[in-house]
Amino acid sequence: MKVAVIGAGWAGLAAAVAATRDGHHVTVFESSRVLGGRARSLPTTLVDGTPLLLDNGQHILIGAYTATLQLMQDIGIDPATVLLRLPLTLRFPDGDGLALPQWPAPLDAGWGIASARGWTLADKVSMLAAALRWQVARFQCDAAVTVTQLCSGVTPRVLNQLIAPLCVSALNTPAARSSGQVFLRVVRDALFGKGYGRWGGSNLLLPRADLGGLFPHAADKWLAQRGAQVVLGQRVQQVAPRGASWQVDGTPFDAVLLACPPWEAERLVRGAPIDAAGWLRRAGSLTHEAIATVYVTGGPRLPLPMLALHSSDAAPAQFVFDRSQLGGPPGLLAFVVSASPHGRDALQQQVLAQAA
Repeated sequence: MKVAVIGAGWAGLAAAVAATRDGHHVTVFESSRVLGGRARSLPTTLVDGTPLLLDNGQHILIGAYTATLQLMQDIGIDPATVLLRLPLTLRFPDGDGLALPQWPAPLDAGWGIASARGWTLADKVSMLAAALRWQVARFQCDAAVTVTQLCSGVTPRVLNQLIAPLCVSALNTPAARSSGQVFLRVVRDALFGKGYGRWGGSNLLLPRADLGGLFPHAADKWLAQRGAQVVLGQRVQQVAPRGASWQVDGTPFDAVLLACPPWEAERLVRGAPIDAAGWLRRAGSLTHEAIATVYVTGGPRLPLPMLALHSSDAAPAQFVFDRSQLGGPPGLLAFVVSASPHGRDALQQQVLAQAA
């Protein structure tokens, strides 16, 4: 079949690889001139004029991302080379917090909780009891329950130093508004899952290459070697059915796969003469929350490649990454603000003050 994939982010490129591997003739359309979607790299310069490739946001993977890691391996990327593996560590600058040992799951999580720095016995017992309840319930809860409600039995310190950072980093939504069921799925896969190869599901995998080199460029090369086409800088204007097939801006295809943001997919489906009222309502109801990364130069070397931060409305960053330990220049720090409601200028000033 001739298959059109609309969108060349990680999802679109993954779909294109899968379709090509299944023997289909694939064309990928991307409105941008850069591959990778929201996880891509862009050329820039430091304040001293030094050229540098910077990611458009600081992203990480974990060992539970088994399909992603296998896909990287399949197209010729060695995850062990491009990713720095660390046990799950949520340490704060003062040394408090959680650090899991390199043990099999779930022993690593149990010991990490029991040995967490700065936690009282009540803190540790509350988290261990919550984890046991979740296991007994087979990691299921009512669909209406939020993460805050799900974790009502843990102490405030555990909520602030473990639950909230895990939730906002995994779901990009504050715990008070996040789905408890989705959070439980993350906890199950990360803390109690098998992981990828010798890597535990909870292992942090920090990119040592720019995001373009991590997957998109290799996927593009793999696709080209197998006859697939990737068309950059072309925004698809119309998708329309023609009998049992489709047309994409007048070009015939047997199938079309939308791998673009929901608002873009909604535009294309709404313009196609098909009955999709229910789908359009669901797509239109999806909301977007920004993840902001503020890069700071001239920073100190951190004790770890990644530290958790005590965040607030005035100090919004939840994590900081020492890019010098991940292949970047000395002194380059990346401050990450998930679920960011702030405008760019205000956010930048707040993070700079937080970094001082």
